[in-house]
Amino acid sequence: MARQGRKNVHGKTGVRFKAGWTASKEWSMIRNHVSELIVHGEIKVPSGVVKELVSETERCVTFAKKGDLASRRQAARIVRESILAQDGRSALKVLFDDIAPRYKERQGGYTQTFKLGPRRGDNAEIVLVRFVQD
Repeated sequence: MARQGRKNVHGKTGVRFKAGWTASKEWSMIRNHVSELIVHGEIKVPSGVVKELVSETERCVTFAKKGDLASRRQAARIVRESILAQDGRSALKVLFDDIAPRYKERQGGYTQTFKLGPRRGDNAEIVLVRFVQD
């Protein structure tokens, strides 16, 4: 019979097969969600992701409203180039060409969140995040 031991430490009777969920994987997931939100206009995500997703999306829209080269480069650090819209444009191009002019007069609060209820399977709270319709 195996001994219990301490959790989450390496060594005798410690962790054997712990999934490595690191900060880089977390950041990668946030970048993917931001890019998908920009391309599709709305996205359904678990409630634990919403706060950071909204924060990063608002930053990207603010960069896009400035419209200069430095802002484009800073937004490109967050938005994925590989995620394409239906017409073949990249998410960064959609952000600067479509979304930024739409919110030129708005001083923040570019997104809305709606709770949809629990997800089937793991009962995680699902939230709809979308851009505000003016």
